[in-house]
Amino acid sequence: MKIRIVVAVIALPIVFSILVIFPSFVLAGAVSVICALMAYELLLALMPVKGNIRMFIYTMISAISLPIGAYLGINSFILPIALLVLMSFVFIEAIVRFHTDKQYPLIYILAALFGGVLISYLLSTILNLRLMENGRFLVLLPVICTFVTDAGAYFTGVLLGKNKAFPNVSPNKTIEGCVGGIASGVLSLLVYGVILLNFTSFDVNFGVLLVYGFFGALICILGDFAFSLLKREFKVKDFGQLLPGHGGVLDRFDSMVFTAPAIYLMVTMFPPF
Repeated sequence: MKIRIVVAVIALPIVFSILVIFPSFVLAGAVSVICALMAYELLLALMPVKGNIRMFIYTMISAISLPIGAYLGINSFILPIALLVLMSFVFIEAIVRFHTDKQYPLIYILAALFGGVLISYLLSTILNLRLMENGRFLVLLPVICTFVTDAGAYFTGVLLGKNKAFPNVSPNKTIEGCVGGIASGVLSLLVYGVILLNFTSFDVNFGVLLVYGFFGALICILGDFAFSLLKREFKVKDFGQLLPGHGGVLDRFDSMVFTAPAIYLMVTMFPPF
């Protein structure tokens, strides 16, 4: 736990600077790298790099292209291209290898499409938020909600957890932890609203922030369980070891894949200020 906390404390000012202080192209670069690493880790849970290098390259290039498309404002154009190109190259590999000792099972193809297109497209909504009016403040909404929900669920589960939520999917997660996570997510955005109200000129709608917090935290927990299900299916404990105490990049940002697009959609429908 100490390593987990130390890494989080070190990463916090870096993440904040990339999200709020630095120009948006820095965030685009960071999200592109994160998406590429997530795609890499997802495939690595299924297959070795050796003998499959082209599959990794195709998937990672596709994952990088979507955040760049979001930054340039052409994601609706890039998405079908990335999907078509990646699908074509992946199926060419599968066709060539069919009925050989290096044959690709269907799960490899689906993982490449999932990691190279879907995950990257959903996480790219972080950039959509950053590029909106008042984006420097909006982009923090899914980040705060996700990280506080995760932390609240973890610590509530450790302190109060007794009833397992879905033990076959994630043995350590409890119902109490889930409730604590949702409560923490809601509270975090309300506190963020108080900060904005006192230090900016925004007329903050706390009812809207409450909705963001509740549904954001709820889908954050769903995302955590979804990727835990993948780990059980792939028979791995963590997707990687890049972040000490946190596992891989995919382990750290898995919930954000669900939370970021959810909050982006809510912001476009009913802005918080």
